[in-house]
Amino acid sequence: MKNGIPSHDTINRVFSILNPRTFERLFMEWANTLKDSKVLEHVIAIDGKTVHGLKDNFHHTSPIHLVHAWSVGNNSCLGQIKTQRKSNEITAIPELLDLLDAKGSIIRIDAMGTQTAIVAKIIDKKWDYILAVKDNQKALREEVEITCKRNRSVFDYTEVEKGHGRIETRRCEVFEKGLIVDFENRLKGLESIIKITATREIGDKVSTEERFYISSLDTSQPFNQYIRNHWKVENSLHWTLDMVFREDEQRKRTKHAAENFAIVRKIALNLLKKDCGKESLRPKRLKAGWNKEYLIDLLKF
Repeated sequence: MKNGIPSHDTINRVFSILNPRTFERLFMEWANTLKDSKVLEHVIAIDGKTVHGLKDNFHHTSPIHLVHAWSVGNNSCLGQIKTQRKSNEITAIPELLDLLDAKGSIIRIDAMGTQTAIVAKIIDKKWDYILAVKDNQKALREEVEITCKRNRSVFDYTEVEKGHGRIETRRCEVFEKGLIVDFENRLKGLESIIKITATREIGDKVSTEERFYISSLDTSQPFNQYIRNHWKVENSLHWTLDMVFREDEQRKRTKHAAENFAIVRKIALNLLKKDCGKESLRPKRLKAGWNKEYLIDLLKF
């Protein structure tokens, strides 16, 4: 730059006044260019994360909650929307869906997203959904459980995974839709009901958990794989942001700085993940700071 590198304070001022809605839109447009055309199954996991380090009782600031869209097949973040509280995810998810360019995608959301308006929006955009059913929708949960007990599954398969001193068994039963008319009318595009029975054995201790899902996909789909892939947003995005980028330690609170720097971290993460080298993300990040040629190569993606 003509007048040298901007100071720390100048960078902070710029990002504090930058319009976050505009920055989010531009980020999402850029993130869509990173999609690999060879990836056939576009599963997008929607999940939220709280940036705890922004809480400050002296300055009366609260943590911000960010709802993310994570492309499982492309291993990249496609976008984010800020909310003030986790309970506001219900209103933030439709906003995020409106911004996504997700043609032909499968949208995977935890129970917070199992709302009739969100279901309708996904189907209206000609996408598919796999949504968790938990106790926040008690009547629906009870009806789904009754349907699974009353009917015979169309598909029933089991996966066993051993490692780290434990044995995990996941039984996936897929049922054709068979809810009472009221639910089927409200859940647009409903085709399948899925029951996952997960058993974990660690030594002499055995624990079992039943989880239920609804989907617009037909019963022949590999639901166990799709449902498990949702948790990649936890490991590949949320865990990485905290452990590699130390997001929970961030203290930028002025105006829009926290939200905008969160986008910058996702830009850096997406670029680092596009490098297929053997190093982990932490040394790649250090290398980008020390090696100008490597940094330029990253920015070419």
